[in-house]
Amino acid sequence: MPRQLEVSDLSVDYGEIAAVRDVSLSVAEGEIVALLGANGAGKSTTLKAIIGMVKARRGAVVVSGRNVIGEPAHLIARMGIALVPEGRRVFRRMTVRENLLLGGTVCGAAQARRQLEGVHALFPRLEERARQLAGTLSGGEQQMLAIGRAMMMRPQFVLFDEPSLGLAPLVVADVVAAIRRICQDFGIGAIVVEQNADIAFALATRACVLSRGRTVLSGPTDQLRGSAALRDAYLGMAS
Repeated sequence: MPRQLEVSDLSVDYGEIAAVRDVSLSVAEGEIVALLGANGAGKSTTLKAIIGMVKARRGAVVVSGRNVIGEPAHLIARMGIALVPEGRRVFRRMTVRENLLLGGTVCGAAQARRQLEGVHALFPRLEERARQLAGTLSGGEQQMLAIGRAMMMRPQFVLFDEPSLGLAPLVVADVVAAIRRICQDFGIGAIVVEQNADIAFALATRACVLSRGRTVLSGPTDQLRGSAALRDAYLGMAS
């Protein structure tokens, strides 16, 4: 039976503010699902709740038949869910190799060595820069490192938060190709948060659109592309 990550009726509050309300979505192995919407729509909060970085008020996140809501983030990572955070968040004073090996701590030393070989095959530049401090890398190289660090965890599912943010168009094309290859070649499911809808539609087969923390639109990307409802959600007009 194909592996699946299922999010059901997820709600998150920041104090008195309702950040996410009753969001449901799913992603299967090898599939890419886009999570779209305007700034402040609740996209990043949804990812953080899935991975356990923020506490959900209610809902379920089921992976491998287990509801991980309420579990600490490090245990959720061991269940096979990895996050590539917005802004890369690499450890700038550590080397490229040290950043990668840190991601591999969840799967043991022997497996980490095998994963490292796979990451180097995916991103040969990271092998070339192995002893270089992460903070001295270009933005594109740091994004490769952030993705490589997630892959070191041997994930079943990867959550990508704004992977194209701040990158030059040629670098974005490389990142998009890497995400597609990760999902197609390794059978990894992905949820991709993107402000750039064109990039999201180039990657994903399905999309979930948020507005003010709620799902306002979902379905196959070929049906959603160019729709008035999608435009309204990005302009903050969806109710």
